[in-house]
Amino acid sequence: MRINGVHHIAIIASDYGVSKDFYQSVLGFTLEAEYYRAERRSWMGKLALNGSYIIELFTFPDTPPRRSGPEALGLRHLAFEVDDVPAARAELLGQGIDCEELRVDPNTHKDMFFFRDPDGLPLEIYGT
Repeated sequence: MRINGVHHIAIIASDYGVSKDFYQSVLGFTLEAEYYRAERRSWMGKLALNGSYIIELFTFPDTPPRRSGPEALGLRHLAFEVDDVPAARAELLGQGIDCEELRVDPNTHKDMFFFRDPDGLPLEIYGT
């Protein structure tokens, strides 16, 4: 088998509208398609970044909250690459998004920081 790349990342949100707005307004994703699946009482949105579909955003009734600490097995975080990490942090802070302090990856010496989406999913901004 030869894997060509990552097709998409699926995220389950507690409030579809709030998370859809966050990924669009704060992070700059565009909504490519949106479906309501009545039999599952579930929304699904396909979000793209720079023209590439990357996130499937879902909502389901009665979904348990994400375990945030201590770190659990499974997906740890999503990282987004930017050219100017301090500027990205300043922009997020200016929008009222709580961000961790800027730090440097000890292995690559790249700037980075973490913040969270509306449901507490850890997100990282990482330098080019």
